[in-house]
Formats: sequence, structure tokens, C-alpha cells
Amino acid sequence: MAVQSRFSFPTPEEIPEQWQFPTPLEQRSYLINGEIHHWDGPMHPVDSPVYLRKEDRLEKVRLGSYPLMTGVEALQALESACNAYDKGRGAWPTLSVEDRIRHIEEFTLKMRQQRTEVVRLLMWEVGKTLKDSEKEFDRTVDYIHDTVEALKELDRRSSSFTLEQQILGQIRRSPLGVVLCMGPFNYPLNETFTTLIPALIMGNTVIFKPPKLGVLLHEPLLKAFQEAFPPGVVNTVYGDGPSVINPLMESGRIDVLAFIGSSRVADLLKKAHPKPHRMRGILGLEAKNPAIILPDADLDLTVKETLLGSLSFNGQRCTALKLIFVHRSIADRYINSFCNALDQLKAGMPWENGVNLTPLPEPEKTTWLQSLVQDAVNQGAQVVNPGGGAISRSFFWPAVLYPVAPSMQAYQLEQFGPIVPIVPYDHIDEPLDYVATSDYGQQISLFGKNPDQMAALIDPLVNQVCRVNLNSQCQRGPDTFPFTGRKDSAEGTLSVSDALRCFSIRSLVAAKNEEVNQELINNIVRERKSRFLSTDFIF
Repeated sequence: MAVQSRFSFPTPEEIPEQWQFPTPLEQRSYLINGEIHHWDGPMHPVDSPVYLRKEDRLEKVRLGSYPLMTGVEALQALESACNAYDKGRGAWPTLSVEDRIRHIEEFTLKMRQQRTEVVRLLMWEVGKTLKDSEKEFDRTVDYIHDTVEALKELDRRSSSFTLEQQILGQIRRSPLGVVLCMGPFNYPLNETFTTLIPALIMGNTVIFKPPKLGVLLHEPLLKAFQEAFPPGVVNTVYGDGPSVINPLMESGRIDVLAFIGSSRVADLLKKAHPKPHRMRGILGLEAKNPAIILPDADLDLTVKETLLGSLSFNGQRCTALKLIFVHRSIADRYINSFCNALDQLKAGMPWENGVNLTPLPEPEKTTWLQSLVQDAVNQGAQVVNPGGGAISRSFFWPAVLYPVAPSMQAYQLEQFGPIVPIVPYDHIDEPLDYVATSDYGQQISLFGKNPDQMAALIDPLVNQVCRVNLNSQCQRGPDTFPFTGRKDSAEGTLSVSDALRCFSIRSLVAAKNEEVNQELINNIVRERKSRFLSTDFIF
């Protein structure tokens, strides 16, 4: 099957008016110390993964550009964040929890006003479907709301005093300092904000670098950041990582690194810090989440979940199923059903109704994916779905590979794209050995019906991965559940309540339970002289 028969790029006239991309967005603005500055230096072009058909040729769509800042501007942003924090004495870290919540809520109101433009940019910049782009925006707003509610609950539990061994104390959480936030291109809004918002609401100041793909969609929010937060609390930097991030890390003044990306880059960033033991790392890294399909699995349910798990957003998710182990006795039936279901998926442009497969945003990604397919074929695997691996510029038709063996790159590497490697197994020890020896330990999906067999698998697997999904795909949500990983997959836990703890530390005020101290504390609390030492209750 030629990919052109299943997929084609549009002509300009075929794009719905409401989703057409107007004049390119030449973003020359950046936020430092509460001021939106104008950049007159070199710019980095931003092209869409969407091409346009014009007569007999395909043309790239230029979306705009963003600043290629230098270490000079990066250090200005750092100085701004450090001054706003002022070693914990600044207005923002000493602000009451209730007042910080008000700033976050003000930002959220202003953010909502930019929904249409952010959704448009999500589609054009990273090729995310309209449905998923709207979901990403709305889920981010919900995440902010849930974070506010979780902080209220955390603060309510901390509003009382504790008496232990005649020591009177109040324990609360306090900020850590200056946070560097760097998000990923696949969820450039949501996953960036899952670190940015808890860092801010806990009293830290932030330097925020958007991902290299998905930069422009943050531009509509710059004004909201400026108006909702005091000067220096939120600062933005743009450009190549070595140019702007290395000076920040080498300064030794970054207290928290919140990074979602690869473990290789995370290691480089940590090593650049002169005192890495003083810097807290909150890292969401790569994964190679497997599925294990047992002989008694419900085939219809399993196909539905593994198809979604492996190909949602073209497989460009750290939580995607990236290796599927199927018992040899049902392998042929499973593969036939899986390929039939895949054949029903709709390929097209992000704004089209019911579309499932869209162009890939990373330059040269299709070439790299093709090399993985060729390597597997050279070693005895087959592309078992019609048209699998076909390419049209930035579009890659999913390739289902079978039988995949440990020597193949598709078995070993995280493909982060629409390749589905399927491995037959005869004994359950084979997939279990893979999980035990893998460099990654985020999640796994188990498909089966026998409670004894499933229970026997759950008990060892929870010591290898951080989430075992029963008869369902791997996923992050709900955001109130812990999201983390073992080995090379994560450091720290990101969820609504866990993130609040990651971006803060327990601090306490203590005194011997003597009359002079009781009177002192009562006076401070009764007269509301301290924002930390307080029994105020936030509703």
C-alpha cells in the first residue's frame, strides 16, 4: 500500500478557516524581572510538521521564529530569579499560602483567555490532533485547580501545633529556591506546567525554558505571567541548551532542576553544576514500557488497549507501550486483530475530525524510524501490516514488526514513534527477564484473566516498575496518582500532591513547652505576626 493512498497533505484551501495559520509569529519577546523585553538578536526558525500542497510540490509551513539568546541574557534571568527569592527573604517566598494561591488563580483566569490560540499552535507546532490539543489545554487548567486544592488541604493539615516530649512545634513546608523548568515537546504545555505550577505555588522562583519544539505556543501566555506574578518570580529564556542552560548550571545558583527529557541530557546538566549534591533533581526521563499478553487474555480488549497504548499521538509518549510480548500460542490471532484495527485508524491533519495519525514534528525522525525497521528486517523480522513504514515527508505510517528479537534495535531502543515491536514468548520468564534487566522502570501493562497468575506477576513487577496496569494501556493519569519511575526513567514523583512535596522541604518552628514560649507563640499567632507560624485555616 502506498502511503499516498492513505494520507496526503492539504492544499491551503482545504484548511478550515478557524484553524488556518495567519501571519508567522516572530516571537521577539521574553520575560525577565517582570518586564517583557524585545529581542533584536538572531532568531531560530520554526517550521510546522504540516506541509502544504501547491500544484505539484509540497512546501513547508513556516510558523515563525524565537530568540537565540546567549549566556548573557540567561544570567540576567538568573539574577532576576535570585533577587526575587533573595535567599528566602523575598516577597514571594515569604508570602502566605493564601496569597500565592490568589496569584496562581489570577494567572489561570488569564490563561483561559488564550485557549484557542494555544490549541492552534499545539496543532501546527507539534502535530497534535485538535481533540488532544484541547484536552492538553483543559487538563492543564484542571491540574492547576487540583494543585491549588491539594495545597489548601496540605496547609490545613499543617495549621496545628504538635507537642512531643515537651517540645512544642509547628511543621510546614517551605520553598527550595530557584527552579529551572524544562519541559518536553510531546506535551509542551501540560508537562511543563506540572513542574512550573507546583514550583511557583510553593514559593520558589522560576526560570522557564520551553522545549525546542513547542516554543511559540507559550508566547500567548507571557503577558499573563507578567501580570499575575511579582517581578522576577517567572523568567523565560530561549535558545540552544549549551548557550543558555550551561551558564545557569555552571553558576551553581540553581537549587532545583525540573527536567523532562532524556537521562543522557539530565546527566550532563547535573554534571555542569559545581555542587550537584545541593541541587534537587525532579526528572521525568525515557521509558520502554512493555505489555505482557497472557494466553487467556481477552483478545478484543487487549487489541483495543495495546493499539491506543502504542500509537496514541503517534507513540510519542514516555508512557507509550513500546514493546509487546505475546504468548506464542495466540500470537497469530493477536497480530491479525491488531493489524486489522490499525488499518481502521485515520491519518490526516491535526484539525480533521476523527484523525488518529498525524505528521511527526522532529526533523529527520522518519529517517531514523525507517532505520529501526530496516535493522529489524535485516535480522529476520517482518513488517506485518500493509504499508507499514511508508513515508511521506514528515508522516510515517505505523510499522508493526514481528517477530522481534533482543538483538534488534527496535527491542533495545525507545522508538518514541509509530513502530510497534512484537515479541513472541513461550515461558513467562522471558518477558520478566526483560523487565528485570531493562534500564527503564516506569510502567507495564498485563493482559490476562486468571487471578492466581496475575497476582503472581504483580508481586515481583511492583518491585521493578512503578505502575502495573491490569488489562489497560500505560498512562500518566489521573494526575492525583503518583507518576514516577525506577532506574533511568525518573527521579522524584510528579502528581498533584507529590509535586508539592518535591518542590518544597519540611521546616519547623520549635520551642520548649514553657510558659514564656507559650506566651510568645500565642502572641505571634493571635496577632498574625508571622505567615509561617500561623493557625489560619484556608477554606
